[in-house]
Amino acid sequence: MERQLMYAPTARTVPTRYRERARYDRATVHGILDEALVCHVGFGGDGGPVVLPTIHARVDETLYLHGSTGSHPMIAAAGAPDGLPVCVTATLVDGLVLARSWMHHSMEFRSVVAVGSARLVRDDDEKLRALAAVVDHVARGRSTDSRPPNARELAATAVLALDLLEVSAKVRTGGPVDDEEDLTLPHWAGVLPLTLQPGLPVAATDLDPATPVPPYLAEYRRA
Repeated sequence: MERQLMYAPTARTVPTRYRERARYDRATVHGILDEALVCHVGFGGDGGPVVLPTIHARVDETLYLHGSTGSHPMIAAAGAPDGLPVCVTATLVDGLVLARSWMHHSMEFRSVVAVGSARLVRDDDEKLRALAAVVDHVARGRSTDSRPPNARELAATAVLALDLLEVSAKVRTGGPVDDEEDLTLPHWAGVLPLTLQPGLPVAATDLDPATPVPPYLAEYRRA
């Protein structure tokens, strides 16, 4: 049971600093990936390392990455029969940690690092399921409230799939950790919490005014 709940640490997923902040439980990793709107994928390009932002979605133990067929990682993956070696990261910033000294300023954050070989999704049925998951990742329920891609659009869209095998999370919580000799300094210290707050939905100018705002937007939140 423990093996099912935890990812096994590897040499690539154990941090070199602040190892006590590392988390390997699936609940923490899945929660961060599901809440984050954007991830970054790093891979080796022809001219050196490349890191690109993209939209993602997790389906069980597979992370899907959305992109154009003409984008660099998709082209590289198409020519990699054994998969494209990647490093995918996602980060949530929960607060600014303000210390009395510059040295101890920090952030409250939750992050995930996943490494492995990503494969290009070639099966159209799997690609459609992945794209539906990506759309629902942005706004839950949206995939059934919008038109799916036609054949031309599906052919122009690419998806990478990364099995979540080598994964770790890192979490930093709590206030500043000032040096004892700095505690009497007259500077404010503490945490400024940060959250992602949606505004009011703005309808398209060509939308029928009678069209109601769907509940998944009226009650939108990331969690």
